[in-house]
Amino acid sequence: MTIQNIVLGGGCFWCIESVFNNIIGVHSAMSGYAGGQDDHPTYEKICTGNSGHAEVVKVSYDSSVISLEELLKVFFTIHDPTTLNRQGNDIGSQYRSVIFYNSEEERQVAEQIITDLNRQAIFQNKIVTQLEELETFSPAEDYHQEYFKKNPGNPYCQYSIPPKKKKILEKFPDYLK
Repeated sequence: MTIQNIVLGGGCFWCIESVFNNIIGVHSAMSGYAGGQDDHPTYEKICTGNSGHAEVVKVSYDSSVISLEELLKVFFTIHDPTTLNRQGNDIGSQYRSVIFYNSEEERQVAEQIITDLNRQAIFQNKIVTQLEELETFSPAEDYHQEYFKKNPGNPYCQYSIPPKKKKILEKFPDYLK
């Protein structure tokens, strides 16, 4: 077993976390913040859009079960990587599409997948997902962790998460736990 971590931002962290917690080989998906200037980010601070942080999910996975390439294919399926600082009704730099990599190898894998998806014209527009070296990941407050599992009736979650899970079920059924 080889545990790796990748930090991904693609809109609301509740949505991204909920999907990745259902993917084979994923040991945990933790909501948090990355990419900003404040050493002690809070939800209230990042919601202003001024902290530089993105809502992200730290995905810890067993690379002998699922590869980074496969995880990134899931990531690009469950959000719109062609909109700058926006996912649906969530607007602001905190909702940007971003991959925080830990090594040059991870950066190259992400860059190659973006190049391939653009070449294949999978999306109508070019991918604007940012690639940034991970400096710090700060876990979000406890009430954000496993939010959808704890709050399945939340209207925002009901609107946003089931379509993402449906896409994975249709496109990558073998990736589901």
